Amino acid sequence: MAVAIALFTRDLRVHDNPTLAAAVGDANAVVPLFVLDDTILAGSFNRPNRAHFLAESLRDLDGSLRERGARLVVRRGDVAAEAARLAAAAGATTVHISGDVSRYARSRQDRIARRLAEVGVGLRVHDETLFVVPPGILVPHDRDHMAVFTPYFRRWTGHRRRPLAATPQRITLPSGVDPGQVPAGDQICAGDTSPDRLKGGESAARRRATQWLDGGLSSYEENHDALGQDGTSRLSAHLHFGTLSPLELVERSLETPTVAAQDFVRQVAWRDFHAQVLAARPDAVRADYRPRGDRWHADATEIAVWKEGRTGYPVVDAGMRQLAREGWMHNRARLIVAHFLCKTLYVDWRTGAQHFADLLIDGDTANNTMNWQWVAGTGTDARINRTYNVVLQARRHDPAGRYVRRYVPELAGLDDAYLHEPWLLPEDLRAGLDYPERIVDQDQARDRLRQGRGLTR
Repeated sequence: MAVAIALFTRDLRVHDNPTLAAAVGDANAVVPLFVLDDTILAGSFNRPNRAHFLAESLRDLDGSLRERGARLVVRRGDVAAEAARLAAAAGATTVHISGDVSRYARSRQDRIARRLAEVGVGLRVHDETLFVVPPGILVPHDRDHMAVFTPYFRRWTGHRRRPLAATPQRITLPSGVDPGQVPAGDQICAGDTSPDRLKGGESAARRRATQWLDGGLSSYEENHDALGQDGTSRLSAHLHFGTLSPLELVERSLETPTVAAQDFVRQVAWRDFHAQVLAARPDAVRADYRPRGDRWHADATEIAVWKEGRTGYPVVDAGMRQLAREGWMHNRARLIVAHFLCKTLYVDWRTGAQHFADLLIDGDTANNTMNWQWVAGTGTDARINRTYNVVLQARRHDPAGRYVRRYVPELAGLDDAYLHEPWLLPEDLRAGLDYPERIVDQDQARDRLRQGRGLTR
């Protein structure tokens, strides 16, 4: 009897999973395997919010596999060693895995291939599982990746997409395989989670996607930047963990060709764009993609109050408090708080990227890193020194103050005229306000950027 292993990583679903589908198609029996990787568990990426989302996703995946006659087999340790050990025990001839882009994912793939070769087992890598268009497909003739999004998106849009993979109806698990135990979140990473965080799992992902496509998508064009409307899909965590197929999401979105659908699909394309950048430049996780000779400002107090949402700038504080409460932040708010840290306070983007990685459920390495570099002016954006007035951003994208009032309740009763600039309140009213003074004047603080980058006024 032919046996294959489907080694799950960030593809925790049964629908449109080419890796799982190929394993089922190649063999009479399949071992659906997930390894709790000791290297990841011990690293800076293992955090409570993502650990609990992961545990819920594994539990849901196990349920889907049980419905099809199998189980999720769980191991803990070195991924290469565990895969090889299980392949030998089950008599597997092939291991299937989804291709990924980070330096660690690539090195893990190489280690797995070498270890499997030692026991006579082959490794098949499916680069198409995690992305709509896999990295390395759309490249200029003289470079290894595309560094500008607009021409990338034109080619991405015109690229012929693969058909959706069949969802296995029946999966046979080889006899004698101990499934192990699906872990709870605190067994992956101890610690408190954000109280209002999103729950994981493919079932939850598909429900949310259907609700979004049937309701929110139609108004995405007009509402996606409106902080108070919360008019975004909130599917990013599911895309990160692969509980939802990005290709299926794109195909379903485009079933009704509207401007709103095109705008939403464009945002999904950014995910592929950042992945192909990181695949070509894996050191960009820590090193500037385009160095600017920055002499970053480092004030521990300023960094601390930024993390706490106590900067005195209501829209910045609202964003940071949403992050702490939900493990997620509205995309426009991410831009505002990142800009405030990197361009107003002139603090190293790596400080912000790590804080986001500590709390975001959707803390995707490529997206998180390259978005921070874009804001900081060290990434793919050609306008390296663009600056925003965060108060004007607040007035434009939260004109009624709904977002600020939701996350900064001590300002809920404030008049609209002062909500985004409470420092303009008369002194007697400001003295009774339980809200901090602004830590810097943003116009004056912007001089740090000019000085640090040697810019003229």
